[in-house]
Amino acid sequence: MPPFDETARVGPSAGAVRRPPAARSANGGGAAAPRRPAPSRTRTTASRSGEARPPAARSGGGGGRPPAKPPTGGRRPGSSGSGGSGRPPGGAKRKRTGKQRRRRFLKFLVGAFVSMLVLLGVFVGVVYASTEVPSPESITNKQTTVLYYADGVTEMARLSDGENRTSVPLAQISEPARNAVLAAENKSFYSDPGISFTGIARAAYNNLSGGSTQGGSTITQQYVKNAILNSDQTFSRKFKELFLAVKLDNEYSKDEILENYLNTIYFGRGAYGIETAANTYFGVPASQLTAEQGAVLAVLIRNPSANDPETNPEGAQKRWGLVLDAMVESGWVDPAARTPMVYPPVQPRTGANLGIPSGPEGLIVEQVLDELAGPEMAFENVEGAGLRVTTTINKGYQDAAVATVNEVMDGEDPALRQALVAIDPRTGGVLAYYGNKRHGSDNPDDDTTDYAQAYKQPGSSFKPYTVATALQNGFSVDTKRDGTSPQEFPDREREVVNSGNAQCAACSIKEAVTKSLNTTFYGLAYDVGPAKVAEQARAAMGVDPTWPDDATVPDTLRGKTSLASPENGQTGGAIGIGEYEVRPIDQAVGFATLAAGGMYHERHFVAQVADSSGAVLRTVTGAEDARSVIPADVASDTTFAMEDVAKASKRSLEGNRPVASKTGTQGLGAENSDAWMVGFTPSISTAVWMGTQGIAPIRNSQDKIIYGSGLPGQIWQQFMDTVLAGTPEEPLPTKSVIKADPSLTDAAEETTEAPATSSEAQATQVQQETQAPASSAAAQTTAAAEQRARDRAKAEADRARQAANSAAAASSAAAASSAAAAEASRSANESPAPDPCTVDPTAAGCSAAPSVDPPDN
Repeated sequence: MPPFDETARVGPSAGAVRRPPAARSANGGGAAAPRRPAPSRTRTTASRSGEARPPAARSGGGGGRPPAKPPTGGRRPGSSGSGGSGRPPGGAKRKRTGKQRRRRFLKFLVGAFVSMLVLLGVFVGVVYASTEVPSPESITNKQTTVLYYADGVTEMARLSDGENRTSVPLAQISEPARNAVLAAENKSFYSDPGISFTGIARAAYNNLSGGSTQGGSTITQQYVKNAILNSDQTFSRKFKELFLAVKLDNEYSKDEILENYLNTIYFGRGAYGIETAANTYFGVPASQLTAEQGAVLAVLIRNPSANDPETNPEGAQKRWGLVLDAMVESGWVDPAARTPMVYPPVQPRTGANLGIPSGPEGLIVEQVLDELAGPEMAFENVEGAGLRVTTTINKGYQDAAVATVNEVMDGEDPALRQALVAIDPRTGGVLAYYGNKRHGSDNPDDDTTDYAQAYKQPGSSFKPYTVATALQNGFSVDTKRDGTSPQEFPDREREVVNSGNAQCAACSIKEAVTKSLNTTFYGLAYDVGPAKVAEQARAAMGVDPTWPDDATVPDTLRGKTSLASPENGQTGGAIGIGEYEVRPIDQAVGFATLAAGGMYHERHFVAQVADSSGAVLRTVTGAEDARSVIPADVASDTTFAMEDVAKASKRSLEGNRPVASKTGTQGLGAENSDAWMVGFTPSISTAVWMGTQGIAPIRNSQDKIIYGSGLPGQIWQQFMDTVLAGTPEEPLPTKSVIKADPSLTDAAEETTEAPATSSEAQATQVQQETQAPASSAAAQTTAAAEQRARDRAKAEADRARQAANSAAAASSAAAASSAAAAEASRSANESPAPDPCTVDPTAAGCSAAPSVDPPDN
C-alpha cells in the first residue's frame, strides 16, 4: 500500500493535475485496479511539494481497482518535476447560484449609485464654490435720471434709457406694501433657503416633456432671474438660478435681497421698481403706500399688462382681494381692518413723461447731458444711470426768460429768432437759457437750432474787450481818440464809418463806448494789436484759439482760428468792432468776467450730481478753475466805461439800478441781420441776440429796422428788471483808476488810411444823432483833420481828402435836424426814444454798410 498523508485535502492542488490512468500488471494483463478512495481535505507533504499521490482504494469489496503501480523506471502518474497536483474528481469549478448572482449585481448597483452621489457632491461643491454672486451694489439696473432746477427739488426732466426706474432703500418702502408683495409672491420668504425645489422640478419637467412654462420661484430666484440672468424658461437658466439663489441667500440678508428685488421688478406702464410704480399709479412715494395700494401693485408683478386696473378692472380687483386675504392669513392685516377695505383710486394711464422736454428747457437738458458726459465728469449712460442732477438754472429766472421773450415777440415776424443767456459772474453757473422756443421735432422743416450756441458777429457789443486790452497797453478811459468818420486803415480795403457818420475828433474812450464810434475802436484795436485783443477776448470768454472741428460749428469756421478771418486765419483791426463770430453764451460769459473783477469762471450747467440713494458724486462750485484773466483795475475801468450805454439807449434798469452794458448790430447792406444787447450787474450777466435762421434783414412788426436797443434791448431790460426785482442794489465803479500815457492820446490817428465805405449806402441806413451845432462840429472836425495832417506829415493829397471830408460833414450838418426827425419816426417802434441813433449811437442799425463791411455797431 502506497504511502498516504491523511492530512491531504480533497480537490485540486495549486498545480494542474491529470487523473492517473489505470495501472497495468507487469505481465500486461490482470484485472482493473480498485478505485482510489476520495482524499481528505488535508494537504499532504507531497502535495505541498507538487507531487501527487494515487488515491486510496475504495472501501468495501468487489469491483474495486487495485492501486496502480508506476511503470518500471518511470515517475508516478500525475507527477512532474516541477510539482502540481491533479484535478479532483468531478473536474470543473462550482457555479454560483442565482441568489449569489443577484446579490453581487445589487452590490454593484449600490456601489455605482454611491459613486455617482460622491461625484455629484464633488461637482456641486466645485460649482457652488466657483459661482460668483454679483453684489447688489454692482448689479447695474437702469434707473431714471432726474434733472432738477437749482433748488434741488423742482424737476426739470426725467430721463430714461428705456427704463423708468428710481431705486430707494428698504426703509423708504412702507411695511404694508412690502407685506403685500410677500403675500402675493413668497409668504415664506424670510424662512426659506432662497429656492423652491418644486419650482425647479416643475421647470425641469416642463422642459423635458415639452409642456407649458410655469413660474412659482421664490423672491430670491425672481431677483436672480431679473437682475442677473434673464427670463428664459430653460433648464440651464433654472440650474444657474438655483446656485445663484442659494449662494445669494447665504451671503446677503433677506432685507437686502428684498430691497433689491423691489427696486428691480417691473410694474407696468413703464415703471421699474416700486418707487416709480407708486408715483405712476398713485402719485405718492413708496414710503406712503397703504396696504390697499400695496396690494394693487403686488397684483401687477405676475402680469402687469393683464392686471392693469384700467384695462382689466374686474380681474385686477379680484386678485387684489386675494392678496389682502393672504395678508390676513399671514397676520399682516387685522381681520377687522380687512372688511372695510376698498379698492383705491388709480391714476389714469398717460404717455410716459420721460425724455428731453420739447420746449426751451430741452436745450438746457442737452447742455447738461453734454457736460455730464464730457471729459471733466465722464459719466456713462447718463439716461439710465439713476443720477440726481441739480442744475444751476434758477427756475424763476428761466420762467422770466421764456415769458419775456414770448411777450416781447408777440405779434412780431415768426422768422425772427432770439437767444438769451444769463450767467452768475461769481460762479460761472448758467442761471437762465433760451435758445429756441422748441427742442426737437418730427417735422424736418421745423427750425430747432439752439441759437444760444449759434456763431454770430457781435458788432459793437464786442468793443469792451478792445477797451480792456487798451487799458493794459498805456491807455485809460479818459484818453482822447480820433472818432471822425470815415477813416482808412492799412489792413482794410474800405473805409470805416461811424454809425450815422457821427463825428468826434477828440472823444475819450468812455465817450466813444457810449457813442459806439467805429473809427475809434477799429483804430484802437489796430494800435494795441488785433492779436492782443483776440487773446484778451478769448481769455474773458473761455474760448479756445481754434473753433471745434465738429458739427456744432458752421462749415466755414470748423477747425479754424477763433476770432480771425476764416479765409486767412488772420485777425485784423476789425476785431475792435466785432467782425468775427462768437456765440451769445460766449458774450454772457465774457461780460460776467468783467462783472467779477476780471475773474474767469468756466460756464457750467451742473451744480451737483448724486446717485439714486442721494450720495453726492460730484459738486461744482465754479471755484475749481477760476482764474484772473483781466487785472482788477482794468476790469473796473472797463465796467466804468460801459455804465452810460443803457441810459443812452433808453434801457436803464428800474430805479436807475447801476448796470454796465453794450449794444451791437451787424449790418447787411442797408439793413441789419443781427442785433445784440449785453449787460451786467455784479450778480448777473445777460446776453440777448436777435436775428434769423440764416442771414437776412430783420425788421419789426412796424416794418422798421431792428437795432440793438430795439427788440433785443427790450427783452434784456424786461428780463433784468424781473429777476432783480426786490434784490439789493449793487454798486458799480464810479470813477476810473488807471492813468493814461499822455503820448498815446492821438496814436489812433496813425491808422486812418483805407479806402472808403460808400457814403450813399451809408445814407440809406443813417439815423442822425442829435449833435452839437453844425458850425461847431464842422470847425472841430476841420481842426482835427489839419492836426492829423501836420502830425503825420502826410502827402498833400491826404490832407486835401481829409479837408474835403470835413467840408462835406460841415455842409451836411445843416440838414441834420430835419433828417433826424424823419429817422426818429422810423425807429420809434423799437425804442422809447424818438431817435434811436441819438439815444443809442452804438446800435448797428444807425449805420448801414454793404454786406462785405464789418458790423456797424
